[in-house]
Amino acid sequence: MECVEADGLRIAYRRCGTTGPPVVLLHGGLSDSRSWRVELDVLSDAFTVVAWDAPGCGASSDAPESYRLPEYAQALAALLDALELGRVQLVGHSWGSALALELYRQRSDLVGAMVLAGAYAGWAGSLPPDVVETRLHLALQAADTPSTTIDATPMPGLSSDAIPRDRAAELERIMAESRPPAIRSMARAIAEADLRDMLGTITVPVLILAGDVDERSPRSVADALHASIPGSRLVVLPGLGHEMFAEDPDACDEAVRAFLHDVAGV
Repeated sequence: MECVEADGLRIAYRRCGTTGPPVVLLHGGLSDSRSWRVELDVLSDAFTVVAWDAPGCGASSDAPESYRLPEYAQALAALLDALELGRVQLVGHSWGSALALELYRQRSDLVGAMVLAGAYAGWAGSLPPDVVETRLHLALQAADTPSTTIDATPMPGLSSDAIPRDRAAELERIMAESRPPAIRSMARAIAEADLRDMLGTITVPVLILAGDVDERSPRSVADALHASIPGSRLVVLPGLGHEMFAEDPDACDEAVRAFLHDVAGV
């Protein structure tokens, strides 16, 4: 782990590879940079790969619970400025996909391309209000639950039957270490976010990755994003759920690598 002081916070990150275009990995909620273990390894042969711990996650310092998506994006921008990476290729999963869109809204000069996996235009921008309310309620309940008992079972479609046992156990360990302030602020951030109004302004290449049995971000959400983002590409991965990178990293990384090689010209 390395860290920088950015936006008044200690922001931790992992970096692999020293040559090639920069790729920045943005994890989902109840997670941190450890969820990108495989991608940090396999993409670093051709890219400089950075995976951050969002404020309140992993080795990063806690952020105020008043943080919402714009503030998280400001912290990410501060990290990217500190690392002097220039225009980066963003790979955002779930919560991280909404963060990628918010970063583009604020600082399009930092973004060369985006991969949005299990994506949302914010929950308010992609899901019915009753679903948003239920998910937020469950997340806030989880924040008040002892961390060792956080359970993914109330989250339908979080992963498919394809996930190997060791990866499922790894994700459960990461989830169990989530800190209550971050659970609350990240849940409220994505629940309140509605990014639909900026989708049509995107001019960089975008790949949308969807698992065809993902119940957290169903195919209808991916189709809506694809229809709204000019020139975007949609790849549907058969048999995969929301945690697609843990379920079948080979299929996901093949799609990501092909897209990044295309847009980065390497």
